Amino acid sequence: MPKNLKFALCVFFINLQEESMKVHLIKRQTIEEYEKQNAGSRNSFRLWKLAIRGVDWNNPEDILETFGTADLLGHGSDRVVFDIGGNNYRMICHYFFGEKEAHLFINWIGTHAEYTKLCKATNQYTISEF
Repeated sequence: MPKNLKFALCVFFINLQEESMKVHLIKRQTIEEYEKQNAGSRNSFRLWKLAIRGVDWNNPEDILETFGTADLLGHGSDRVVFDIGGNNYRMICHYFFGEKEAHLFINWIGTHAEYTKLCKATNQYTISEF
């Protein structure tokens, strides 16, 4: 490969990395605590955390491209529900897109059955006490 081409490729990838939006996961400890209390969830959440390491999200639709089973809640809530571990677990996060990072605030984690009860008991768009 010609030296000029190698240099051009290096510059391209450096610029690409600088422009990429990284995901800032807020309260990662929440996931870690849930994994400790629910040992069966550990691998599922580890795979989810691994998946968000290399993503480039600039808008809510990008979340859906990464996680096709995720649901954007709408109603101006800026929240997403992730189906984790083959839909065994659910995680509700608030998202915000900053200038250089996409931020995910974990609001709630539970099993699919717990999520169903939660939705019946409360309005899923206002889950913010967690």
